[in-house]
Amino acid sequence: MSSIAVIDYGMGNLHSVAKALEHVQPGVEVRVTADPEQVRSADRVLLPGVGAIRDCMAEIRRLGVDAEVREAIASGKPFLGICVGYQALMEFSEENSGVDCLGEFEGRVNFFGNDLKDASGERLKVPHMGWNQVYQTQDHPLWANIEDGSRFYFVHSYYVKAKQRELVAASCNYGVDFDVAIARDNVFAVQFHPEKSQKVGLQLLQNFLNWDGRP
Repeated sequence: MSSIAVIDYGMGNLHSVAKALEHVQPGVEVRVTADPEQVRSADRVLLPGVGAIRDCMAEIRRLGVDAEVREAIASGKPFLGICVGYQALMEFSEENSGVDCLGEFEGRVNFFGNDLKDASGERLKVPHMGWNQVYQTQDHPLWANIEDGSRFYFVHSYYVKAKQRELVAASCNYGVDFDVAIARDNVFAVQFHPEKSQKVGLQLLQNFLNWDGRP
């Protein structure tokens, strides 16, 4: 039986993620855990996250999840980051007056700003909340059967800008262009919430459960 560890550090939408995974692949073993052995022995690892990055990073470090993430990535097993779990993989976030993140990818997490406007000059609300189109910038197994420009569900006030542009897997626009997905080897991470994105989100989770960790 395939197993997936959903890392629990107290800051993720764990119930919804676990239920979505069980829905797309009945019989999959979903372990909601921060236990290193449970994470280490799982076939796949998912790092979720909601809330303020300062609190998330504090709990990640207090519980030793930072070491678990690094070990999982180094192992070559499929790894998926979602929302703050994506932002946490970057070097630094502007949120909470500046927070050092895990540094698995070169890049920053920036604030959308208090005067964000669309192309016509209309003011945009922050946080970015709701459905938006995602444009794929590289072929990847996790995009299988997902049409380019599909709409996914977002809730965030900060966005990722990666330094290594060749690793960006998808982009989005909300007043500014930002990097909505990143991919390297066995790691894929997204800003949107696949568990809240209906058919296309469930397809992405299905693709993750079918993925062997190779680009």
